[in-house]
Amino acid sequence: MWYEKSGNEVIKELNSNLENGLNSTEVSKRISKYGYNKLAEKKKKSTIVKFLQQLKDVLIYVLIVAAVISIALREYSDAVIIMIVVIANAVIGLMQEQRAEQAMDALKKLSSPKAYIKREGKILEIPSEEIVPGDIVILDAGRYIPCDIRILESANLKIEESALTGESIPVDKNSIIIDTSKDIALGDQKNMAFMSTLITYGRGVGIAVSTGMNTEIGKIAKMLSEEDNEETPLQKNLSSLGKILAILAVGICAIIFIFGIIQGRNIKDMFFIAVSLAVAAIPEGLVAIVTIVLAVGMQKMIKVNAIVRKLTAVETLGAVNVICSDKTGTLTQNKMTVKKYYLNEKTYEIDSLSYNRVDEKLLINSMILCNDASSTKEEKTGDPTEIALIDVGNNLNIHQEDLSKEFKRFDEIPFESDRKLMTTVNENQGVKYAFTKGAIDNLIRLCDKIILNDEEKDLSENLRNEILQAANEMSDQSLRVLASSYKIVKDTESYESNMTFIGFMAMMDPPRLEVKDAIEKCKNAGIKTVMITGDHKNTAVAIAKDLNLAQSENEALSGHELDKLSEEELSSLSDKIRVYARVSPEHKVRIVKAIKSRGNVVSMTGDGVNDAPSLKAADIGVAMGITGTDVSKGAADMILTDDNFTTIVSAVEAGRNIFNNIKKSILFLLSCNLGELFTLFFAIILGWPTPLEPTHILWVNLVTDSFPGLSLGMENPDPDVMKEAPRNVKESFITKQTGVLILLGGLLVGLLTLTAFAFGIYFHTGSFDIVSHMKESTGSSAIMHAQTMAFMVLSTSQLFFSLNMRNLNKSIFKIGIFTNKYLIGAILFGIIIQILVITIPGVNTLFKTVPLIGKDLLVVILLSLTPVVASELFKLFHNNIYFS
Repeated sequence: MWYEKSGNEVIKELNSNLENGLNSTEVSKRISKYGYNKLAEKKKKSTIVKFLQQLKDVLIYVLIVAAVISIALREYSDAVIIMIVVIANAVIGLMQEQRAEQAMDALKKLSSPKAYIKREGKILEIPSEEIVPGDIVILDAGRYIPCDIRILESANLKIEESALTGESIPVDKNSIIIDTSKDIALGDQKNMAFMSTLITYGRGVGIAVSTGMNTEIGKIAKMLSEEDNEETPLQKNLSSLGKILAILAVGICAIIFIFGIIQGRNIKDMFFIAVSLAVAAIPEGLVAIVTIVLAVGMQKMIKVNAIVRKLTAVETLGAVNVICSDKTGTLTQNKMTVKKYYLNEKTYEIDSLSYNRVDEKLLINSMILCNDASSTKEEKTGDPTEIALIDVGNNLNIHQEDLSKEFKRFDEIPFESDRKLMTTVNENQGVKYAFTKGAIDNLIRLCDKIILNDEEKDLSENLRNEILQAANEMSDQSLRVLASSYKIVKDTESYESNMTFIGFMAMMDPPRLEVKDAIEKCKNAGIKTVMITGDHKNTAVAIAKDLNLAQSENEALSGHELDKLSEEELSSLSDKIRVYARVSPEHKVRIVKAIKSRGNVVSMTGDGVNDAPSLKAADIGVAMGITGTDVSKGAADMILTDDNFTTIVSAVEAGRNIFNNIKKSILFLLSCNLGELFTLFFAIILGWPTPLEPTHILWVNLVTDSFPGLSLGMENPDPDVMKEAPRNVKESFITKQTGVLILLGGLLVGLLTLTAFAFGIYFHTGSFDIVSHMKESTGSSAIMHAQTMAFMVLSTSQLFFSLNMRNLNKSIFKIGIFTNKYLIGAILFGIIIQILVITIPGVNTLFKTVPLIGKDLLVVILLSLTPVVASELFKLFHNNIYFS
């Protein structure tokens, strides 16, 4: 590993030269060997390929077969309608997902466009993609690192690596060899600089050791390109349902065909009847309804600050039972904040600090004046820890700009990483004050006095130990401590000697205020929250304890410990671990996969480049919209526009309600299709004429049933949905309870339709001898009248049956008949167009129907309301809903 070798060893191994760099001949050879310093481009799919991929669904295949059969039966209008549904579904899916797979493009944009390098003894500025291993690279503040670099020289060099490692503060870098026999985390490789991280302070010189796809960013890019997209729970359910429907359709065809042959019926007629039954088994509007409900769900989620990039991700959210969250910027604010301070031998909460006493003024002034950052309402620049100190003053209306005018900077000793101290000399009314700020261990050695109760006292050994003990207690709570001291300077006097200790401030990247309640809500909903971070273990555990996410360090695992585990061991441990710390991007993917291997549906949240592979590996990847990198957004399924962890909980709640509504729609459509099947099947068995034309079936499936099915998908959210445990994703739509429901519902609708057909024959002929009309043509007046009544009862009974599907247990009177206005509108619309179809001249000829008179309509109404009455009686006696 490069970090284990000295600078000279690295230069020698890469056959380079610190003074002169590489020559042009060597550069050409290395470009041929290693390629250009850029990320490999993934071959993009054409729009046509993406469109065709939308058709890769069993239900779509079934619909296409239905269209082909319709053409074979010369029912061209039916075929056209079915293909319109298929194409519309594919177009909607394509439009919603057209921005997927942009993670690679975003990674390319992260690369530094220009870099300073040394070649043939000259310093040149070149495009970063022309850098090769062995190039000597010049590093200075404000530039992005162009490739992975072993640092050879450094002067107060700090690099911001949060997007790659998860650390919230810039890391001090140096050229010192890391003496270790073990692999260490990226964040601990202090003598390395990584592609696309930002130099925030200082300068340095390094040698390029890895370029392009061999860099740490390149490894992430490779993981993103390799990660396969798995089917979502809904896709698996629909795929399973499609197979069942396909088998059912073929089975019915075979059974009816064989039964008809045994009865001695005409082979050609039996073929057409069997095919009509197969078409009746397929809910043609199902795919379109599911797609539209998901698309509407996407729009609803935007209102709760969640942008869902993939249609199927909407319902997957509802199945999530583990949320894996990055710490920095997700659970925490990604903003260093002072939490406590130490004065007069005591530690206080920062809220109690004022600007009244001398010691308080000295502490605040020293932290603001001995500071190179700036922080205003409009802009914050500089080191996050220094910004946090300035913000303490801002909160007390003590502003850096005003204070700097009062105490003009006269001189300074810049911060150096080996001293870990910074000193400024500020003049006020002719008096020069030296303020020193830095690590308490180093700073306290410069002091021989201390401010106690606004007076200077000797700094005894006991006081030193008390101060260090207080600082250690802060460190144990994962708070970063910065101390300050001062002295009044005489002209010939050293600045950093015989100083007076003032106190210290302790800071951290604090948890988001709303996250604790959100985690508790998740717990109540049966959802486990897991922290995955690149930060140190003790810091991560401290945050986890604060959020009630973990209780002890036993629930935490470091990246180094994780490396020792096999996949099976990690999978077994994943049930107990709540915090994963000091992990790499590869670790995050392993963790997500281990948790998924336990049968969990996993959501992973994050905002950094390092989160992108795990976002893609999870069932639901969630990126932060404000602080998130383009890479994380490109790899995610959902983006939070407010960067609020609680939005995930709201999205999960919405996902659960959307899935429940889709389930209602699917069960309703299946019940309706089963009703059509029973109607045709029993008619054949009884030797009756066909009670429904193919056009009737397709009309009911695509028009009459579709609007109530869609309206069920718009059902109001269930306020108790988050009190339930996450659903079992392996459970089919058709369970024992729902299977009985759709079977009884379909049987009832089928029997009512046959009853209406029988009354139609009776009203027209005065006889219930239906078999005697078997040889009549389908265009005879008696058959048309009976088919019209059957058609009306089939459609209107299904319209009213949709009311029963709003809740499988609760009465419609308990949930409110008019609480779903879309469904009421769909029922009224369905009844109106159904009446128009049988009464408007020309249209009724197309549908082979006739207008009905009073007694016909009375029978139709009574029969159509029967499912509602039967369902309410069933709920009353079997579920005791009215008495609950």
